[in-house]
Amino acid sequence: MNTIVRKLGRQAYLPIWQKMQSFTDERNADTCDEIWLTEHEAVFTQGQAGKSEHLLNPGDIPVIEVDRGGQVTYHGPGQLMMYILLDIRRAKWGVRDLVSALENCIVATLKEYGSVAYAKKDAPGVYVDEKKICSVGLRIRKGASFHGLAFNVDMNLSPFQRINPCGYAGLEMIDCTSIKGPRSMNEAEEKTVKHFCDALGITQLTFKEGFNE
Repeated sequence: MNTIVRKLGRQAYLPIWQKMQSFTDERNADTCDEIWLTEHEAVFTQGQAGKSEHLLNPGDIPVIEVDRGGQVTYHGPGQLMMYILLDIRRAKWGVRDLVSALENCIVATLKEYGSVAYAKKDAPGVYVDEKKICSVGLRIRKGASFHGLAFNVDMNLSPFQRINPCGYAGLEMIDCTSIKGPRSMNEAEEKTVKHFCDALGITQLTFKEGFNE
């Protein structure tokens, strides 16, 4: 079945999250899977297991409690969000398959540029020299996935200092400007989608701009 890849540009977080929920609730056995590529205006999102003590000093950046797994993280301009809206029951994928594909697509992308990145069993996401460059969080509902990954490409990292990223005090966050990696969002989108789809054997893709096509 064809998978639709939507390039959404920069978007506010809340409407995209609500669209993900609606898409998942309304889909049926014949609904095509979709991958959404976007970046967000500055926002902190607190996962279902989130603890308030990890919000150190949010200041003027809004905090939204969401339905993905994990703790608090930051999203902002220059960070690639890849949301995966997939019928995992139909494809017979497990949650571990999705998490591994999300992590491995970033590892493979950075490897193209000569950077050595890796995942950790006890702390989902992708790391370079013990510094985190990509966060992963998913929700499964009605046998379908939503949410996905946040890949730091070229962004202002200072808001991460207002939280304990992903619940880890002192965890240093980096982006691709400090290592060898993609320098533009378009480049990051292209590489990340390719390696993610390769990991899951997704071969039929249709690219669309926005939600109107």
